[in-house]
Amino acid sequence: MTDTVTIPREEYERLLRLAEDAADSAAYDRAIARLANGQDELIPAEYANRIIDGESPLRVFRDWRAMTQTALAEASDVNRVQITEIEAGRNSGSVETIRKLAEALGVSVDDLV
Repeated sequence: MTDTVTIPREEYERLLRLAEDAADSAAYDRAIARLANGQDELIPAEYANRIIDGESPLRVFRDWRAMTQTALAEASDVNRVQITEIEAGRNSGSVETIRKLAEALGVSVDDLV
């Protein structure tokens, strides 16, 4: 047998809002902690806006790190032509290629896809 409790919908919705607020606060605290211990970094708005506007994340992060395609190719062991193709949207690159590029740029794979 399970215990059940009946409460008015208004009280249920109030408790649900409180639980959502608590989850949001916890997520905020985790994000601040990741920034404080260097696990995450803030992306300047001008770069974030370029990605939002549809520019290749690879190109934006490469620019943010002040790397040429040649420098990124050397750091990632990915052919410069392949980098050009990915930045232009003509090639998506394999998972392994994106992993190498992300590692060389100091970002996550998710940031590049």
